[in-house]
Amino acid sequence: MTALLPILLFAVQAAGPAAPTGLTPEARYDSCVDAATTDPESAERIAGQWRLVGGGFLARQCLGMSYATRERWKAAAEAFEQAAREAEVAKDVRAANYWAQAGNARLADGDTGAAGTALDAALATGSLTGLARGEAQLDRARVRVAAGDLTGARGDLDRAVKDAPADPLAWLLSATLARRTGDLPRARADIAEALRRSADDASVQLEAGNIAGLSGDTEAARAAFEAAQRLAPDSAQAKAAATAIDTLPVE
Repeated sequence: MTALLPILLFAVQAAGPAAPTGLTPEARYDSCVDAATTDPESAERIAGQWRLVGGGFLARQCLGMSYATRERWKAAAEAFEQAAREAEVAKDVRAANYWAQAGNARLADGDTGAAGTALDAALATGSLTGLARGEAQLDRARVRVAAGDLTGARGDLDRAVKDAPADPLAWLLSATLARRTGDLPRARADIAEALRRSADDASVQLEAGNIAGLSGDTEAARAAFEAAQRLAPDSAQAKAAATAIDTLPVE
């Protein structure tokens, strides 16, 4: 449902395709990013070669994408952070996007402290807009929940559902936080939005069951838990749903 941001990086090796020449920096970047998602090892080599001839932050960002495609999250985050710093020196507004990508990669690596630092930097610029800002706020909310800052997370999620209303994860996490803080009306409203966008996601159905159960709607809770089991039979969500079903009142 929520995909972590794709990114590309390049290391110099003798073997492998050379970076295309005779292109503008933006066209060269587009070619590199295409490779990052389809042939990340080659993209890493291309990026390394490009950096040697002045590829700058575009080459570093593509390098990060190459690492991210292979789920090498720490290396991806470091590449994005380097790209962000170089873009800041160049006074390029894309620095904010690179900080956001770094934060996302740090989250994927489990380093919530570094993720928070990168996401704060991204949002502090004021240059993120629309979906990009919403996704960064969503990621920072995850950081704040991990740190126990539920008030801060609530503010970030309120902004995330406005800036990224099509993302079911924003609604799911907002509903989950509302349930955890005892705001069942908000939880019911937000899980309904998540279901409208991604009813085929076991995590959404599991949370819908949790909220229905706490709201006293045993029939809806059972239906949602059973849906979670059907959608992902061998998943952690299915196991949690099976345990939850056992706690429901017998009708």
